[in-house]
Amino acid sequence: QVQLVQSGGGLVQAGGSLRLSCAASGRSYAMGWFRQAPGKERQFVAAMYWSAGTSYYADSVKGRFFISRDNAKRTVYLQMNSLKPEDTAVYYCAARVSLSGNILVAGAYDYWGQGTQVTVSS
Repeated sequence: QVQLVQSGGGLVQAGGSLRLSCAASGRSYAMGWFRQAPGKERQFVAAMYWSAGTSYYADSVKGRFFISRDNAKRTVYLQMNSLKPEDTAVYYCAARVSLSGNILVAGAYDYWGQGTQVTVSS
């Protein structure tokens, strides 16, 4: 069983920055961030493995968003810079406990955080 508790988010002007945090209890293999805007499907944002430094990003956020982890705190972060109005969405962190599966796909994750709203004003 993995529990995920998210923090961060809020309202920011375009061009600003926000950092999201996701504290995980229990063991997992990989962590991801997804977002969902009203009327749209949940979209992959970024992901990484606990054991390796390789990170993955959606093209729409590459170079602006950065995923990182603190293994001691079992916390994953999403640093979001140069925010745009189209980044507005509810952001979710997710944990995958299995070793197989595509970590770029929401269906590969087993546990989800409660979600946090990010609103970027123009």
